[in-house]
Amino acid sequence: MIEAKKVFETFQKHRGNSIVHVQGTSGYHWNDITQNPNRDINFDDAMGQSTSAIFGLALGLKNEKVVHFDTEGALLMNLGVLASIAGKRPKNFVHFLLDNECYATTGGQPVPNAEYIDYAQMAAAAGYPSTYNFTDLEELTTNMEKIMNTEGPVFVAIKINPEIENLPMGLRENHHTRTILQTINDLRKELNIN
Repeated sequence: MIEAKKVFETFQKHRGNSIVHVQGTSGYHWNDITQNPNRDINFDDAMGQSTSAIFGLALGLKNEKVVHFDTEGALLMNLGVLASIAGKRPKNFVHFLLDNECYATTGGQPVPNAEYIDYAQMAAAAGYPSTYNFTDLEELTTNMEKIMNTEGPVFVAIKINPEIENLPMGLRENHHTRTILQTINDLRKELNIN
């Protein structure tokens, strides 16, 4: 398994001008790593729905690379989205899945059958033309440029170490520097969308 922070550090080197969405507890590292926050978008409270929203963004912004860092807990709530993405084939969409085998945001409950589920194989069976599985940082690092330059949709499953939150929601540190509305408005300005 890989440290989530290392995944984001590796990705940042190849991000280019991509629009990026991160989700889940491990996604908090992105705020410290991103070098273009105006192209970051936040739908953090939309567990199970953000993949559909980011997929829609990719369809609407065909000339922009759109990258989504999903979690297996969220994806399992809306598996049908894999077929929708594969069916529409957005060439500009890269779908990373950070798989820590548990629901880290809600206390670390195990995801059923977690060690045996092959999400990249699910994506391939749904019709994604390019899929990857990684458990090793060096292998991920070696392939990141290729992943980011491959015509989408691309699906990349990465096993990461869990970072479990046990405090009640109201007592947790707020990792977001901007609200959802602020991220949307900043992105609209960045893209010159009135």
